[in-house]
Amino acid sequence: MKLHEEGKYIIVIAFFILAALTAALLYWGPYQLWYQLPIALCVIIFYYLIVRFFRIPKREFVYKDGVILAPADGEIVVIEEVFEEEYIQKDCLQISVFMSPLDVHINWFPFAGIVRYVKYHPGKHLVAWHPKSSKHNERTSICMETEDNKLVMIRQIAGAVARRIICYAKVGNTVKQNDQIGFIKFGSRVDLFLPLSVKPKVDLEEKVVGGVTVIAEF
Repeated sequence: MKLHEEGKYIIVIAFFILAALTAALLYWGPYQLWYQLPIALCVIIFYYLIVRFFRIPKREFVYKDGVILAPADGEIVVIEEVFEEEYIQKDCLQISVFMSPLDVHINWFPFAGIVRYVKYHPGKHLVAWHPKSSKHNERTSICMETEDNKLVMIRQIAGAVARRIICYAKVGNTVKQNDQIGFIKFGSRVDLFLPLSVKPKVDLEEKVVGGVTVIAEF
C-alpha cells in the first residue's frame, strides 16, 4: 500500500502511542487469552484503519476537456442553486461530495485552469454533511478560472473529526486536471460552486470516484 506523505508522521506517532497503550493494558491486566486477544485485535484493526486512511489509490484517472470530474471520493450530498458570496458573488450550482472516514481523502482539481483565489478560514467542526458546514466549519476556498474564463469555487471543508486541511493551491498557479489540490485529515467534504450553465451528471446519494466520475459538463 502506497501512503500519502501527509500521513507518514501521524502513522509513526500513532504506532508508538498504540504500542505503549497496548503494553500497559497487557502488563496491568490479567494474563488470560480472553483479555489479551481482544486488545491485540482491536489495536491492530485500529492501526490498520489509520494507515489505510492515508493510502494513495491505484486508479486510471480520466482526462477530458469540457467536463468537471469529482474532486474527491465519496457521496453526493448537495445539488442545489445557491449564491456564492465569498468571491464569485453570483448564483451558482453547488455540488458537494461527503467523504466518510473509509474514503480516500486526497482532493484533486476537477478540470484544468488557473488558480485566482485561495483563502483559509478557521471555524467550527460540525459534521461535514451539516448544511451550515460550508459556511461555518474550518475550510479553504480555492477559486479556479477555466480557459474560457468561467469561475468555479472549490471549497475543502473539515468535518467533526478533521482538524487540519492541507491545500497545495497557490494564486497564479496553472493546474492540470487531476493535479492534487491537497488532503483533509479524518473526515471531510468538498463543495463545488459551478456556473448555472453547467449540466449536472450525478444524483443525490450517488457514490463518486475522485478523478474518474464526471459530475457535470460545462
